[in-house]
Amino acid sequence: MLAGKRVVLIIGGGIAAFKALELIRRLREQGAGVTPVLTGAAQEFVTPLSASALAAEKVYRDLFDLNDEHEMGHIELSRAADLIVVAPATADLLAKMAAGLANDLASTLLLATDKRVLVAPAMNLRMWTHPATRRNVATLARDGVLFVGPDEGAMACGEFGPGRMSEPADIVAAVAAALADGPLKGRRIVVTSGPTREPIDPVRYIANRSSGAQGTAVARALAALGARVVFVTGPARVPPPAGVEVVRVETARQMLDAVQQALPADAAVFAAAVADWRAAHESDSKIKKTGKGRAPGVELTENPDILATISKMKEGRPPLVVGFAAETDDVLSNARAKRVRKGCDWILANDVSPETGIMGGAQNAVTLIHADGEEAWPRMSKDRVAARLAARIAGELGPADGG
Repeated sequence: MLAGKRVVLIIGGGIAAFKALELIRRLREQGAGVTPVLTGAAQEFVTPLSASALAAEKVYRDLFDLNDEHEMGHIELSRAADLIVVAPATADLLAKMAAGLANDLASTLLLATDKRVLVAPAMNLRMWTHPATRRNVATLARDGVLFVGPDEGAMACGEFGPGRMSEPADIVAAVAAALADGPLKGRRIVVTSGPTREPIDPVRYIANRSSGAQGTAVARALAALGARVVFVTGPARVPPPAGVEVVRVETARQMLDAVQQALPADAAVFAAAVADWRAAHESDSKIKKTGKGRAPGVELTENPDILATISKMKEGRPPLVVGFAAETDDVLSNARAKRVRKGCDWILANDVSPETGIMGGAQNAVTLIHADGEEAWPRMSKDRVAARLAARIAGELGPADGG
């Protein structure tokens, strides 16, 4: 899969550095050559000997090594690479990259490169969610840096949440996607997926039956064609695909904010089943039964319309905006009206009546509606729907200039 490709692997200083050794092994299994670069902190967790033995290559560590730098070694490392991977990418490394600092070999190499960079963040969940890290991540994404992870899970510090480095197999898949020479190479596409949860009180929420399967399939298909995909997902049952930048949200307002943060993009596909309503006043404590046989009143207010908001942007609107219309009655007429009302370019209409088994199921039957007409697609797996949609998007956009 990666035969003949050259990966420079920068290993940052965190407990997740032990996974980098497995990553080296898996990359080499796929035919890639791997040149390890260890930061000073990384050497506290893995030894240069271990990395060198697995890579079967020399390990680079020091910007001021006279033997390596007499011919500007950090520039040569960059020139020889097809891709630079940072795993684990610590909060410190991300901050250096975003600020353009260059005070060691790793950061100097990253600043001097003209090759694509893929980072696999790993840090404590509070560091990952800190506003400074979020700003740095947004800056790097705008600069074209690719992300894989982080995942949710248990951490060495004893906490649980987002910040865990992606598994080596997922990073390898992201490397393959980054190096893919598909028809969408160089294109950045935002995909939303899954349901949203709108809290009523600390233990109850408004949601729907969406599994996230269709949105996940769309993101995977676009990445397979070479696109850089930002995958904004609600709490779906289906895990996100490898090789995409994952942004996890809960509510519709969080999803809209995440989409806006992910722009600019060449296209946006809105496959999420966003809750239309939320509680106007979320209770700070669990709402109790009164014992009088009457249900408590919950005042609802309308959620922001994500599809319409992005479709009607005056500046920064993606050239192609695609929506989904999940309907139970008058499917095509409602979808046609929705496309016009929302202002999107394409809309995929599907019947989610309970008897169809589509909502939460493995198959879908859609009609693609656009300004020039309609295309009724036969019932097929959601993966095939995604592949067909990705191919149509590729035909519409084509590769980016120089892609």
